[in-house]
Amino acid sequence: MKTLQEFLEEQFDQEMMLAVLSGQRKKDADVPSKVRIRPVEIKGTVCYQATATVGQKAIHKNYTHEEVTAYITDCLEDGFSQLQIQGQRKDASVLVSKKGKQTMKVKQHPALEPVKIMAHNRVKQYILKEGIPVPFLVDLGVMNAQGKVHQHSYDKFKQINRFLEFIEDILPALSREREITILDFGYGKSYLTFAMYYYLRELKGYDVNIIGLDLKTDVIKKCSGLAQKYGYEKLHFLQGDIADYDGVTKVDMVVTLHACDKATDYALAKAVEWGAEVILSVPCCQHELNDKIQNELLKPVLKYGILKERMSALLTDGIRAELLESKGYRTQILEFIDMEHTPKNLLIRAVKTGKKQSTDSLAEMTEALHADLILEKLLYPQGIQTEKGAQKP
Repeated sequence: MKTLQEFLEEQFDQEMMLAVLSGQRKKDADVPSKVRIRPVEIKGTVCYQATATVGQKAIHKNYTHEEVTAYITDCLEDGFSQLQIQGQRKDASVLVSKKGKQTMKVKQHPALEPVKIMAHNRVKQYILKEGIPVPFLVDLGVMNAQGKVHQHSYDKFKQINRFLEFIEDILPALSREREITILDFGYGKSYLTFAMYYYLRELKGYDVNIIGLDLKTDVIKKCSGLAQKYGYEKLHFLQGDIADYDGVTKVDMVVTLHACDKATDYALAKAVEWGAEVILSVPCCQHELNDKIQNELLKPVLKYGILKERMSALLTDGIRAELLESKGYRTQILEFIDMEHTPKNLLIRAVKTGKKQSTDSLAEMTEALHADLILEKLLYPQGIQTEKGAQKP
């Protein structure tokens, strides 16, 4: 039987693309919750860049081949319970039980397009490359026929790539062994919907079935025509609202971008109901708490309308994230695009772990703010029960 060190040395070959350490068992603000490792080129030599997420910070460190396998070995013996490795021809995983038993697996898959190792400290390497024409980006006006990004669309091009980076991070949560169902609500012009399908199916080889829901018939007609034109047989655009959509019983990933105010809450609740492994949500127009928030200590600040509005928006998304944590999701709030473009583009990313967090502190805070929000009612129709057995009023 191979040792963990021997197993890692075999997996970290020239075709390794990404490794993710997750499932940190230590609850400490100074301990990384996740580590992403990818090959990079420095002065002509391939090494491995580890990006550790500690709270909202990302800490980078480079390792040689020998160092990175030793580092991962230490991580798995000292707190992390899971390692997922993605390669061009195979994926591998290591799971560590509570008793310390290590289970190592390798699964072969069809060869993917070779990925060039990223050069360190050079021009930003986007997932979708400028100079390589992508049909839907051409038709949607982001690129010309030669693959050059139009100057007026460069922010959109960067946003699309940033969104795909968020998806790249959660790939270990998506199965390669079956069809993956993704529901995208409120896709609008569908830049990101097409990008998601192209990336997962065409570039990464996942068997995905994406259902886009929107209320506008003209948008649905246009997007359906484009999907048919490109031969995207598993990309469907339908008219409907996620709150009452019953076309599926199980969804692996829910994406909801710029769903206005309470529409975000209905989408998040539906995702939890479906048992989605991944949730990506960019909320907007968070009015609900702004109309309700009250607190004597904050009263001197809340009298300023613009401050009250911004505080309410941030608190709303924080409460949403905590409610998802209470339902067994590991949740982050991340910046979607640069803040100079818009102050509202924060993304809630939640990955299902099954480990439900206590709602005691959340219940205490929301009671103090009079923050009786719709998502709480949807997730806890009988009210939040605290660990002490009390029920939030």
